[in-house]
Formats: sequence, C-alpha cells, structure tokens
Amino acid sequence: MMNGPACGRTRTSVLRTWQSWGMAQINPSILSADFARLAEEAKAVQGADWLHVDVMDNHFVPNLTLGVPVVESLARATDTPLDCHLMIEDPDRWAPRYVEAGASSVTFHVEAAAAPVRLAREIRAKGARASMALKPATPIEPFEDLLPELDMLLIMTVEPGFGGQAFLDIMLPKIRRTRELIAKHGLQMWLQVDGGVSASTIEQCAEAGADVFVAGSAVYGAADPAEAVRALRAQAEAVTAQSSWACDH
Repeated sequence: MMNGPACGRTRTSVLRTWQSWGMAQINPSILSADFARLAEEAKAVQGADWLHVDVMDNHFVPNLTLGVPVVESLARATDTPLDCHLMIEDPDRWAPRYVEAGASSVTFHVEAAAAPVRLAREIRAKGARASMALKPATPIEPFEDLLPELDMLLIMTVEPGFGGQAFLDIMLPKIRRTRELIAKHGLQMWLQVDGGVSASTIEQCAEAGADVFVAGSAVYGAADPAEAVRALRAQAEAVTAQSSWACDH
C-alpha cells in the first residue's frame, strides 16, 4: 500500500470511516458472501471501511435478499459500520428503520423515493449518513439541487438486482459529470460506485472521480478477502493520488 495519497492527505481509521474525502474506501458487499455464515464473513473482511448490505424486496428489483432483522443481527456481530443500500419500494417508509437497526449509512433510490429531500434529512436526523442511488439510465443532472442534502451519491455501474454482473463502462462519463457537479457546489461528499468493481475496473472508476467502491465477488471470491480489500484500496489510491479531481481540492 502507498504511504499516503498526494495533496498532503493523511489516513487514520476514524477519518477514513467517517470524514475522509478524496481517499479510497472499499465496501465489500455481503450479497456475494455466504448468507449462512454472515458473522464469519463480516470478520473475514476486517479492515474494510464499511460492510455493504444490499436490501432487495423483489418489487423494485427482481430479487429478494434480507431485511431489518438481519441488519440488526449483523450490526451486533461486527464493528465494521454498515452501509445499507435499499433497492426497495417505499424507502420513505423503510429507510429510517434501517438506521434504527444499526446502519451507519443508508442509501435510497431516487427512482423509488416520494420525497427524497425529506427522507435524506430524516436519515441524517437519526444519526446516519444519507445517500442517494441512481440506476444506470437515471441522469444526475435533474438532481443537482439535491446534492447538498446528501453525504454520498451512488452511481450504479450495473442494473441493480443481482451480484456478479459485468461493469458498464458507459457509466464512466456519468461518474465524471457527477464529480464535476460535486466540485461545482464545493461539497465534500462521497461518490460511490457499485457493480462489477474489480481489480480490472476500479482504477477507471477512481480516475473518473469515485472514492467509495462496492466490491462483491472481487472480495468474497478471493482466497483471502481481507487481502483483496487491501489490494483494491491500494489500486484506487494510487490513481486518486494523481487525479486532478482530488488534488484540485
């Protein structure tokens, strides 16, 4: 791993988890883990910045995963903060429940939210980071005014619903445009990518402006998941250290 990113940035575990910006964060997705051994699988990626929890309801996306009770159990089983990605209908009703269950970051889909500003403020008021996700076909520009209400924006780089899909490189311009909008408003918010992130795609995402990376099979399919996390972070940080979007701020 590099000694540290360029532009005078330093790393501490607390800053990486809660306050870092322009640093690479790796969020292993338990969608690719063994659901019969979730507590053990969470421990297998100790050193990860967050644990990404995909919640699917078989309505917003054609798959069914887990819900509030599992998140509550997982929160008790790991010290790694939980990043819950809600691929569900009616997130306005359910998102606050995931904060109460122990999630430290909750992402709702703008395509499903009835009142995204109100929802983001409610998530924040309950003590979690508020994040908004966009499916591949959803443009970022109509939601520019919402950015100050968010702590993170998630650009899906596959169609949501299933793990193991191939990365959609046509999303790279969208990541760049989103990073430009974040800079335009002077925001120190995180830009997350989810879908097909691996050793062969993470550098493209980092160069485009992403600083939070959800990786499923690239981590849990590795012989040593913890080492896979470290290797992916090192790759992303090497690119970020040289990127204009990070060093200009």
